[in-house]
Amino acid sequence: MKISTHAIVSNSDMIKSYKTCREKAERCGKIFVLKNNQPDAVLISAGEYEKLSAIIEYIDTLDDAERALFIEKIPTVIVKMA
Repeated sequence: MKISTHAIVSNSDMIKSYKTCREKAERCGKIFVLKNNQPDAVLISAGEYEKLSAIIEYIDTLDDAERALFIEKIPTVIVKMA
């Protein structure tokens, strides 16, 4: 998984300055929270959440065969990140 250095905050930064981190997530779409220099959590903006929720809700309506076809059409780069 590739993580932009602009979208990284430490766990302690998140605890100390949540508002700043939330604003950064709004600008970047998402930020990665590191704990002991390892990805620990992701904070996503409300807008990003709405986009992802729509996709997830659509996938939930598919039967197994339709879901398999949908997954086949996802670009390889996205599947490798999951």
